[in-house]
Amino acid sequence: MWRTERRHALRVTAALALPGAMLVLADQPAWLVYAVFGAFAGMYGRSARGRARTVQQARAALLLATGVGIGALLAWAAVPAAVVVAVVAAFSIVGSLAADRWLLRPAGPFFPIFALGAVAIGPVDPARPDQALGICLLAAACAIALGVRRGTRRRLPAPGGILGPAAAVHAIRYATAVGAAGAVALAAGFANPNWAMAAAAVPLAVIDVGRPAGWELRTVLIRAGHRLGGTLLGLVATAGLLLADPPAWILATIAIALLYPTEVFMVRHYGVAIGFFTPLIMVITSLGAPMAPSQMLTARVADTVIGLTAGIAVAIVVRGGGPGAPALPSAGAICGPAAEPQDRLSPAQRRPARA
Repeated sequence: MWRTERRHALRVTAALALPGAMLVLADQPAWLVYAVFGAFAGMYGRSARGRARTVQQARAALLLATGVGIGALLAWAAVPAAVVVAVVAAFSIVGSLAADRWLLRPAGPFFPIFALGAVAIGPVDPARPDQALGICLLAAACAIALGVRRGTRRRLPAPGGILGPAAAVHAIRYATAVGAAGAVALAAGFANPNWAMAAAAVPLAVIDVGRPAGWELRTVLIRAGHRLGGTLLGLVATAGLLLADPPAWILATIAIALLYPTEVFMVRHYGVAIGFFTPLIMVITSLGAPMAPSQMLTARVADTVIGLTAGIAVAIVVRGGGPGAPALPSAGAICGPAAEPQDRLSPAQRRPARA
């Protein structure tokens, strides 16, 4: 299992390394943010093989590139942060419906939502929208190409995925939580509400939209706890790294390297994975918009608490689902966002879920 996870993590990291090296050599490390979200396409389809994996990653790349493209347009137009919050909330509806229809794994629209907000409120000197989108698509293409593998042909998920009332209610959860978290963060005086909006989406990704509401609260709380603990550890590591004040190319190299342990631990323990993911994201955002470490710690901790509180509250309040929607495994969801539905694997490929 470890060998498979390391190989998968290496593919994702390699997908970022190529465009990342090109940006560093071009003296544009601040634009690494666009490549990171493109490379995240490689996180999808971890347990799939052949065409099934390529389709999953191509669909994920479409959502990620859409998020980056919209975010780049908003950044280029220098719209107010309140407009970004409204756009991200609206985009979360589209992302949630698409992710449920396509049965994407990792589940939910977390990464596309994060991409839109991070790019829209990101580099002080943003790239042109066409440049940002091109960098994202290059990284996504690398991820898809590296993920191609010959092997046992596997049936693709049933056409249509999750539709109807279950998907609609889940999309409403995302829009409500993301919009509320962003609004509260802005009202609290934080100029960058993206971290709060992303944190709001985290607890919702583990909700099984095919089961009656209420059963998933424990899972939601576990995921929120992992997110908070991992974020705190990651922010402390980030603060120490930024205080050392290394050159930008070293920070960019470290950010690329951090993608490897992030993906290795994503299934085994979400909290540990977030401990690596947090400095990765904080480093690439600091390259484009430097921030004092003490200010960063205060703002990101507060944003995390705001976002998680919004996500948990919405999970409790916004109930409902659709009868007949296919159930997704909650055990795998607890492990991490890259967990796959075990019932789609052959008996030889199945492995026990790990909490």
